[in-house]
Amino acid sequence: MNTLLRVEKLEKVYGYKNNVFTAIKDLSFSVNEGEFVAIMGPSGAGKTTLLNIIATIDKPSNGNIFIDNQAIHHMKNSALSNFRRDKLGFIFQDYNLLDTLTVEENILLPLSLQAKPKKEMSEKLDKIGDYLSIKNLFKKYPWEISGGEKQRTAAARAFITDPRLILADEPTGALDSKASSKLLNTMATLNEQINSTILMVTHDPFAASFCKRIIFIKDGKHFSELYREDNRKIFYQKIIDVLRVMGGDMNDIL
Repeated sequence: MNTLLRVEKLEKVYGYKNNVFTAIKDLSFSVNEGEFVAIMGPSGAGKTTLLNIIATIDKPSNGNIFIDNQAIHHMKNSALSNFRRDKLGFIFQDYNLLDTLTVEENILLPLSLQAKPKKEMSEKLDKIGDYLSIKNLFKKYPWEISGGEKQRTAAARAFITDPRLILADEPTGALDSKASSKLLNTMATLNEQINSTILMVTHDPFAASFCKRIIFIKDGKHFSELYREDNRKIFYQKIIDVLRVMGGDMNDIL
């Protein structure tokens, strides 16, 4: 199995001189093509900082990140912008949909920016609409649909470009349990059926139980990893056990 993402001795320091905070400390790990991986840890562990650096939204203080064997933080701005547009897909907790565009237009926006032919755009839209069961929403606007429907729209927008890596930041954080289950089942299905590679930051053991592997970080450092070898219910309990061993305020985790 080929390695898609490689993080090497990553460090992120904020502040200056005597007033500094190290959010990420000597962190290394890799993600293979076709994996569905969660990053978990207590509040303040560095999860979102890590995701922002991988997403090229932030820059590391030290270390390297390789995606498809490309050192992304050594790219020039124009190349990095193209890389982000063509290679990465994003699912955010707050959806980031444009209210002036229909659901269909929101989903197609990345392909429009890539100047894809209309026929290809239509075929991809039809396919992703079926996967996510949102074809009936295409002509509606974001303010006309539920939170779960908004998040499935955001997921469709992320997957429609066939990105090399999907980055999901607490994608179920604003959803109720039914909508969360539907989204996570869909993400797991897309991971299995079209071999999408997904890296998801979450504090929620239920969401993480849909993944194939979990990387736990604490105080910005690698703590442990957990592979799914059993059914999801057993895996969920194993996640809880690791989080309890990590300590901290369980209200920040559960």
